[in-house]
Amino acid sequence: MRIHAIQTGTVKIKTAQVKGRGHGLIDIFLDPNWTDWVPTFAWAIEHPEGVIVVDSGQGTHLLAHSRELNPYVRWEVGFQIEREQEMGPQLRALGIGPRDVKKVVLTHLHMDHDGGLAHFPDSEIIVPAGELAQARGLLGRVRGYLPHRWPAWFDPTPIELLAQQFGSFTRSRPLTMAGDIVAVATPGHTPNHMSVVVQDGDTAIFLAGDTSYNQALMLSGTVDGVSAGADIAKATLDAIKAFAQSRPTIYLPTHDPESGLRLVNRQLAVSAS
Repeated sequence: MRIHAIQTGTVKIKTAQVKGRGHGLIDIFLDPNWTDWVPTFAWAIEHPEGVIVVDSGQGTHLLAHSRELNPYVRWEVGFQIEREQEMGPQLRALGIGPRDVKKVVLTHLHMDHDGGLAHFPDSEIIVPAGELAQARGLLGRVRGYLPHRWPAWFDPTPIELLAQQFGSFTRSRPLTMAGDIVAVATPGHTPNHMSVVVQDGDTAIFLAGDTSYNQALMLSGTVDGVSAGADIAKATLDAIKAFAQSRPTIYLPTHDPESGLRLVNRQLAVSAS
């Protein structure tokens, strides 16, 4: 089994989004300070049961975000991406064709995670059921999703995570017959956010989506500025840290500039004592 970190352009957001200050979107709109440009990673897992992609990354259509209805999408985020940086061309450069991708698993449906869906018309798309309900239609656009940008053929498989303990997580679901790739419930950034854990021998590779914007924020339990429930988000960060303390874990959030190197170097989130 091999995992590829694929950077699909870069994004910048307000600093108040990275570290929440307690007032949600109000703080973000009032914040004059932007982060540096940070990567948007997606992941390709070469698995005996077929290639599994986790998140589809950014698409060049996001460069037109300033014309969107939602004020956050319109003014509070910026994107940089070229066509060849989209997921499809980068997979082809690795020798992975669109028909090789059996499943695309979306941690959540924000625009920088579902922006590459157009490259996967022949794959099963797996989405948390509650996330799909939140993102659909006009109400989805009001909440900051871009359902009108989904491909016309988009008909995902909504999944419910089971009341099945997996490490420190109370809800989980295997995504492979072998049981070595598991979705776990990590609510916070969105109410139905999930992460994907790849069990690679004794090491867990934790594809974390937007549970935090970097590893240090997870370890410190720092909640981001868009989480609907700070207590829920903090509990998720605590569960991730406890998981990393219970077994060797490589923690890979989408926008951490160090995620790609941590994967290559197999750098653990918590050093063995």
